[in-house]
Amino acid sequence: MAVTSSDDASEELDEETERQTRKATGVAIRQLARRGMSRWELEQLLTKREIAPEVFGPELDRLEKLGVIDDASLAATLAFTQHSRKGLGRTVIEQDLKRRHIDPELIEAALEDIGEDDELERATELAVKRIGQLSGYDDETARRRLHGFLARKGYTSDIVRQAMDAAFAGRRSRGGSGVRFQ
Repeated sequence: MAVTSSDDASEELDEETERQTRKATGVAIRQLARRGMSRWELEQLLTKREIAPEVFGPELDRLEKLGVIDDASLAATLAFTQHSRKGLGRTVIEQDLKRRHIDPELIEAALEDIGEDDELERATELAVKRIGQLSGYDDETARRRLHGFLARKGYTSDIVRQAMDAAFAGRRSRGGSGVRFQ
């Protein structure tokens, strides 16, 4: 029985789809091994690699079902590490997760673990550490710089104020007056 040209074309198309699917899987697995990525980030990457959405969509669905792609886990991990290691506040963490196009409900769930007490404690640790680096400045300049530092880390103004009060109380108790004259 002879193979017709339409059979050859569909066979070539199937082979190309299979090759593209393997490529999509390989790219996704390698990227996930390097760092956590959201599904949206993987979609963007695969689009840049010129893999058709019809090909990578089902493959990403399969990887999601296997638990290889897990936006909820990624959001929780990022929230924890960014808060505990980098000292970032909820606002900056939320912005980062939104930038990665993680579902708002997953972001909310990930940020629930960071309570206001945790934020205040971490902000106070950062403020106390930073105040030592500002010992050469007068109180007003040190306050301004410390406020900017904590605000950039994503802490609310209420938490920034409380952390600064604690840091300056410690600075005064150690006898640091700010400017030192020689």
